[in-house]
This record gives sequence, C-alpha cells and structure tokens, in this order.
Amino acid sequence: MLRFVNGLSEKLASRSRHVCVFLGAGASRACGLPDVAKLEEHLRTTLSGDDLSNFERLMDGRNLEQVLSRLRRISALLSGTTDQVDGLTAKGAGDLDVEICRRIVEKLVIDPSAMDPMLRLASWAARADYHQPLELFTVNYDLLIETGLEALGVPYFDGFAGTMQAQFRSDLVEASVGEDRHWLPAFLVRVWKLHGSVNWAWQTDPRPSVVRLGSAVPDDQPAAIYPSDAKYDESRRVPFVVLQDRLRRAIEQPETLTLIAGYAFGDQHLNEMIFEAARRRPRSEFIAFCYSTMPEDLVALATTAPNVQVVSPKEAILGGIQCAWETPDDPPAHVWADDAFLLGDFFYLAQFLARSSPPQAELEARLSELLAKAVTPGA
Repeated sequence: MLRFVNGLSEKLASRSRHVCVFLGAGASRACGLPDVAKLEEHLRTTLSGDDLSNFERLMDGRNLEQVLSRLRRISALLSGTTDQVDGLTAKGAGDLDVEICRRIVEKLVIDPSAMDPMLRLASWAARADYHQPLELFTVNYDLLIETGLEALGVPYFDGFAGTMQAQFRSDLVEASVGEDRHWLPAFLVRVWKLHGSVNWAWQTDPRPSVVRLGSAVPDDQPAAIYPSDAKYDESRRVPFVVLQDRLRRAIEQPETLTLIAGYAFGDQHLNEMIFEAARRRPRSEFIAFCYSTMPEDLVALATTAPNVQVVSPKEAILGGIQCAWETPDDPPAHVWADDAFLLGDFFYLAQFLARSSPPQAELEARLSELLAKAVTPGA
C-alpha cells in the first residue's frame, strides 16, 4: 500500500505530466450532495399528481438523464401539434422537463459547511503548476468545483466566455498546445462538465444554443442537463458533443495521468472512451479510486492492461494483478484506517492531493480560513 501511495506522490510531483481528473457522483456525495439515485428518490417524493405518474412511467427502463432526453425529444417532435407520445403533448413534456429540473436544482444547493473536499481539490489545483493545463472532467451537475476554485481565487475556464449569459467557445475548448491563436494559458484550470450544469440554460434567441448563467437557472426554465440525442436538437448539443470530444483527446494524449474518483462506470459511452484510451496509450496511466467494490468491466480491463490501476478499500489491481491489501506497519492515518485503504473515498483523496503540492503561505492561510468557517458555519 505504501509503495502505491509513494508512487502516486511521485507521479503527481512531475510537472511535465499532463494530468486529468475525472469526477463522478461520489465526489459530490463527499460534500453532502445527492447522486443520481438520490435525485430520482427526491423526485418520487416531491412530484405529485400527473407529474409523478408520468415520471414513473418514463422511468420504466430508463435513468433520470434518459428521461430528460426523452422529454426533450417528445417536446421537439410534437411542437405545433396536439398529438401525444407516452401520454404527453409537446407542452406537457416541456412542463414536466421544467418541473424535474427545478426539483433537481433545489436539491443541489451547496452547504458551505461540507465544502472541505472541494476546497482541498482547489488548493491542489492552485499549486499544481503543471506545464500543461490541469483538466477536471465531471459528470456532476452541481457547482461544487466552481465554488471551490472561486473561493480560493483559482482561475479556470469552463468552455464559456462571459458572465451573465456566457457563450460557449468551441474554438477555445478544441485548441491544442502550440495553437497560439486559440490556446489559453496553462495556469487556467480547465473545468469540463460533460453532462451539463444547473447554471446552463437553453436559449432560442437569436439562435438555439446553450448559455451559462451567473447563477442557477430560474424556476420556470429547464436546466441544460444532459442533451437529447435527436438530430433536430443538434444545435443545442454542441457543448456536450465538444466536451466529450475534449475528454477523448485529453486522455489519448501520450503519457497522460488520469485520476478517476467517485465514478461508478455507469455511462457506457464514457467508459468506452476511457477503456479505448487505456488500450491505445500503454505509456499513459489511469488510476481509478473505488469507494467500495470494483466494477466488473473495470476489473476485466485492469487485469489485462498494466497501465490501468484500480484501488478499493480492501483490494487493488496493480500491474495487472488483483490482490488484497496487506496491512502496512505504522500506516499514515490519512490513507489507511480500520484495515482499509481510504483514498477510494473522495474526502480522503482530496486531502491527499492537497498534501502532494508544495505549500504557499497566502493560499494556505485562505484555505485554513475557509475550512474553519466550514467547521463552524456562520463564523
């Protein structure tokens, strides 16, 4: 275990590495926010009447994101008619979309007292000082990453330019190292939200598009969370398509180090991109931190691809070999406790990352101040 931890510290210390971090719902859970399953449960307990019955019917064989896509496809397909699909007219589908998004947004309100993991992630991002930009990918809708970065004054770019109704800039997202015209400085942390955000809104005027607002979308608008996959909605799928391509190109860059945390490998399309990159780039490294058990598909990959490492509380796959951890002598408390490896929990992984970069006095003082306020809300 100590050998793995020390090796990870050395990899993170290499400033010439291209480093990517892929965060799933477990990262948000570590900050007290619900995952998709909890959001679905929240919707079932807060929706009522026809909204609830329609939602339950649509959820049969689908997940929440697929339901949202289905509603948007129905709304666009039936626009201007009184026809129905799945018992819904265009207006009914649009109204239910708005209501579901409103319920999601209200559940993703950030509690400042639970920000510890994201503040520590932000402190690491601020001090990482890699030659190439640090790229943070997430499938989460909440604003935790942005809140953490802004609290510590860490400059970042999320693909949008502007403040009140920021426009998506594909040219800046797609730019590669050396393209002077479009390449942004490496000190700007990249934040790529693959499945949208609670402050992304659909816009129709002057043209159909997705914009980023200065705050969460209003109650009467649906958030741009996960796109419809229908061709008629192509113009509003641009951020999602471009950002997924950004993920593909980032992790296929030679000798990239990709850390995957809080992700249960439930999105098959994203899984295929990650798995394919791992096979195509044997000199790149992929490290998946699992909160509990290891997903079967990930185990199958890691046991045949030595550049993929998987760690969980009780066992790991390192160099293609799967075995249980051995309890180390005098293990560090922040990585091992109760005969279990802790870094599969994003709470502890964020602490580890924060420790992996050299301290900076002003940043450390600000972080300490914010963490103290988190411990004593209202201070």
